[in-house]
Amino acid sequence: MASAGRLLLLYLLPATLLVTWGKVLRQSHKGIGEACEEHTECQSGCCVTNSLNPQKFCTPQTIFQYCLPWQKPNGHTCHAHSECQSDCCVTNSYRLQMYCTAKTIFLQCIPWRKPNGAPCMDHSECRSKCCIRLNEVSPRHCIPRSGILLQCLPL
Repeated sequence: MASAGRLLLLYLLPATLLVTWGKVLRQSHKGIGEACEEHTECQSGCCVTNSLNPQKFCTPQTIFQYCLPWQKPNGHTCHAHSECQSDCCVTNSYRLQMYCTAKTIFLQCIPWRKPNGAPCMDHSECRSKCCIRLNEVSPRHCIPRSGILLQCLPL
């Protein structure tokens, strides 16, 4: 009769609970927003970071069943385009530190470039896209384009 009572008790318990030798263990997966360490812990199958905090949480999948990690908003430091919501990670000054920045209205990710007069090694470093020597012995500098056709010519 005692075993019949246990079977009745097991039947009456919610499906999410499992009774084993007097111990109650959770069988269900974690819901959206709960802390997790692996995808298998979550009902959605997605366990990713959702902020600058390295703690992972259960998040919903996309309609294509992907698990998208949180991405940094504009202004946060970054190392790669994929870290940013804008998908644009560039320097914004002479310093080597890179930041998430917005794309242009043409969806371009344009890096910061040196102003006119700054020393340079290549045209791509300058806002004017013009890096030349002012004479044969001087170092290269960014200069404004000149002439009717706005060419990169010495001043």
